[in-house]
Amino acid sequence: MDKIIVRKAVYSDLQTLFEFEQGIVTTERPFDSTLKEGLIHYYDLEAMIGAGDVELLVAECDGELAGSGYARIEDVKDYLKHPQHAYLGFMYVKPEFRGRGVNQMIIGGLKEWCRERHITEMRLEVYDDNLGAIKAYEKAGFKKLLVWMRLGIDS
Repeated sequence: MDKIIVRKAVYSDLQTLFEFEQGIVTTERPFDSTLKEGLIHYYDLEAMIGAGDVELLVAECDGELAGSGYARIEDVKDYLKHPQHAYLGFMYVKPEFRGRGVNQMIIGGLKEWCRERHITEMRLEVYDDNLGAIKAYEKAGFKKLLVWMRLGIDS
């Protein structure tokens, strides 16, 4: 098995990161009828690479990017016990690298970055019907906390 390393994303990774973003959009479209058609962007990846409150990591195998994920430090509501948490997003693993622990490695790197900043809580959002992603996050130790609900109103 080829060695997979996790490292901080750099600007020269942007083209592949844009491809990963579209992979996420394609995966999520069946779960969300409210997404616009055509090319959409969830993230400002270039800004995230240079941001001090964001850690954008990539997994690399023999010079090829295999996956990505970020943690962003966010202030939380006054009623929570912790003053800040890390919000995780942009979690993506190329299909040919799935099942090799890439997601776990990226989450591990993000967890360490959080520890260094004394962040004690990580949160993320996942579509309720995205059972594969839910299983991967549960394997990493995440637990379901809240269910968001929506109601479309016809005009």
